[in-house]
Amino acid sequence: MTSNSYDDVITVLQDGGVGVMPTDTVYGLVARAADKAAVERFYGLKQRTHKPGTVVAASVQQLLDLGLQERYLSRVEQWWPGPLSVEMPLGDELGYLHQDTGRQAFRVVADEGLRKVLEQTGPLVTTSANRPGEPGAVNLSEAQDYFENKVDFYVDGGDLSGRAPSTIIGVEDDGAITVYRQGAVKL
Repeated sequence: MTSNSYDDVITVLQDGGVGVMPTDTVYGLVARAADKAAVERFYGLKQRTHKPGTVVAASVQQLLDLGLQERYLSRVEQWWPGPLSVEMPLGDELGYLHQDTGRQAFRVVADEGLRKVLEQTGPLVTTSANRPGEPGAVNLSEAQDYFENKVDFYVDGGDLSGRAPSTIIGVEDDGAITVYRQGAVKL
């Protein structure tokens, strides 16, 4: 299914679907973060092991509901919503999500269309729409070349080539913050 609307894919995601849609930064492969089977399929399509994707959410509360610890979120919530991905420690209960690495990146998005989807689906795990080692898709055609009919839907968001990637930081157990990549949010 190809759509120009997020509305068409909410039910597909709620039913365990995996697809490609514009995120607040680039086209991303997405699945519901709370759905273990969908996350497993997501990682299989991306051919990833021990390299978890980023979880995007509509609010800090959604991340708390998913099982994140407030002590990490309170260190970074002043920079959200926006294109800032925060890697933080995560417990074994979400091992399926972080691929047993003990860490995962999270972002609360500012994009209103995407936030409306997330309010209905809950957090989504996402990663750039590409094959390992290849550039991320900046338009629908490139995404379709990567995943063909292996996903349940595509959402056409136009050309995203002008969007900067998210800034990536890490929060450590002691509360220290490390900048891993400067991107759209300058720290």
